[in-house]
This record gives sequence, C-alpha cells and structure tokens, in this order.
Amino acid sequence: MKISIITVVYNAEATILDTLEAVAKQTYSNVEHIVIDGASTDATLERIKQSRYQPTRIVSEPDNGIYDAMNKGIALAS
Repeated sequence: MKISIITVVYNAEATILDTLEAVAKQTYSNVEHIVIDGASTDATLERIKQSRYQPTRIVSEPDNGIYDAMNKGIALAS
C-alpha cells in the first residue's frame, strides 16, 4: 500500500527543511511526498530544491487557502 504525505506550505523557509527531513526519516518505503506551495515569496522553494531529500512532486502556484491547497494535493495523490 502506498502512503501519500501532502505538505501544504506558504512562506516557510525557516521550517520546510525540518519537514522534509522528518518525511525522509520514515522507515516505510512505499511513500509519495507531495508538496503544495502557495506561491511563496520567500526562499521556501530554493530550500526545497537544495535539500538532500526531494519530494515526489512539487507544485507552486497561487491558491485560495489551505483547504484549496490540500485538495490540490489530494487530487495528485495516487
């Protein structure tokens, strides 16, 4: 069974690496990690791209709030 982890983020350059590392430390191997970024204006995307751990999918675009972003992630999840 595949587990989908959806991270909804906006302007979280200070904490996004902690989230990525926490997902990377999981021992279950069949995981997809989808990051939905609400078009952050800080260095969130740069931090993600520079991370050792890369999410399965990254989407960065404006949204209509946290629930809209989460629904985008759910729609992408397998």
